Amino acid sequence: MAALFGLLAPLCAADNNNRITLDTNETLFAVLTAMNTCGYNVDLTVSDAQRLNIRAEVERNLRNSADAQTAMNAMCEWYLGHQAKDPAHDLSQYVSLALYLQGPPHFLPRGKEEDLPPDAAPLAPFGALLEQFYDKAQLHMIWERHRANYAALVERYHVPLAKMVFDTDIYLKLQSGGYLGRAFTIYLEFMGDPNEANARNYGSDYYVVLFPSPDPNSVDPLKMPQIRHTYLHYLLDPMAEKHFTSIKRLDPLLQSVKRAPLEENFKRDISLLVTECLVRAIEIRTTGTKQTAEAMRLQAVDDAVKQGYILTKYFYTSLLAFEKDPAGLRSAYSDMLNNIDVRAQEKAANEVQFAQVTAPELVQLSRMEDRRMLVTAEKRLAANDPKGAQDLAQQALDRKIGDQGRALFILAQVAVANKNREGALENFQKAIQATKDPKVVAWSHVYLGRILDMKEDREAAMNEYRAALTVGAELPEVKAAAERGLQQAYEPPAKPQ
Repeated sequence: MAALFGLLAPLCAADNNNRITLDTNETLFAVLTAMNTCGYNVDLTVSDAQRLNIRAEVERNLRNSADAQTAMNAMCEWYLGHQAKDPAHDLSQYVSLALYLQGPPHFLPRGKEEDLPPDAAPLAPFGALLEQFYDKAQLHMIWERHRANYAALVERYHVPLAKMVFDTDIYLKLQSGGYLGRAFTIYLEFMGDPNEANARNYGSDYYVVLFPSPDPNSVDPLKMPQIRHTYLHYLLDPMAEKHFTSIKRLDPLLQSVKRAPLEENFKRDISLLVTECLVRAIEIRTTGTKQTAEAMRLQAVDDAVKQGYILTKYFYTSLLAFEKDPAGLRSAYSDMLNNIDVRAQEKAANEVQFAQVTAPELVQLSRMEDRRMLVTAEKRLAANDPKGAQDLAQQALDRKIGDQGRALFILAQVAVANKNREGALENFQKAIQATKDPKVVAWSHVYLGRILDMKEDREAAMNEYRAALTVGAELPEVKAAAERGLQQAYEPPAKPQ
């Protein structure tokens, strides 16, 4: 709808690679409107009036169309069966899905399904149900009627966002915030919880999804700190990638944060930890006015260190010198890294009394190697490398990457390959409980039936085959395997002579 070309022209004049975009998105609108229709009511009373208006228009269209009601019932039945345990996570996973779906009217994944973000992958079937609802409930017409409201929302952000980008680049002494092939996009949407913000890093693309507060006098109506936090990652993440060797030298510091309440990614990847500490140091140095007491800033540094971001104090001190030097951050970055005394930082970290909890990091990562971890594990298994498949699947479980049920299914298949019947039985049962993926659930029932047949428990085996048919009726291979199991007890293939 509206890239910031006018306001950010001085920053973008060098080339078209500085892609900083403020926009709205019909796919995001459709996904979140569907959630609202199916009972997503979080903070409805403090949302912008447009959220209530849009919901009322959808309800009117539903009353006037039996086909729309049928489409809604099918969609909402699926949605309610796949709800997350808490509303914030429920919203977050559907935001991830919306960012990876093609635009209307079909809502298909952009690319292969296995490339979906881990939290969105189990929701992929929602797109087909949304397609029917979008058509029958005439969501596009509602979207068009509210285009002026969305345009006004975007306009509200133009000047504050341009100022944030300008001020940040000036502080870091960067000629341009852009990097070749990278994009930074802010999407604004009425249909979510105004107290939430979602940020994503998918490869070279960075997104912030906001649901603005209607009250301009609220503490943080525009959520500019969240936008800026993500923008700092957009600027600093490529620097970390470029200085991989210098950052790798700091790996021993990961041992120092094992006791900290950090997310696991920060305890496993020194690059993520280093960047987050620098981001927080910059935020503390530049938040508030010139009159902000230094004692308050130092307290914020101490709080960050106690949460596990142990290099925040080092970077904060380094920034004091950086501010007096004419060199920009791209030039100063290398020296900042190389001047870190690992032993001194380890000693300091060992003396920290870490906090019990820390707030979750705003920017969710979905690195390609993480998204493809389970795909690679499946390929290893197919290539007769059960050990390699087991290592990857276990890593995915430990790091909570991807569909946990799918990881358990792979471990169960590894157990089958290793003739560990009890281990296979346990993991197939766990896989059924841990996933909503009908393919994984159905094949797990088939395998359980075969194992029970081998244990000569025919009645229990037939129950598993029937369960596989119930779940996998639309999957031809599953249906054929389950029907064979019902016709006669499974017998393992004879060993070649």
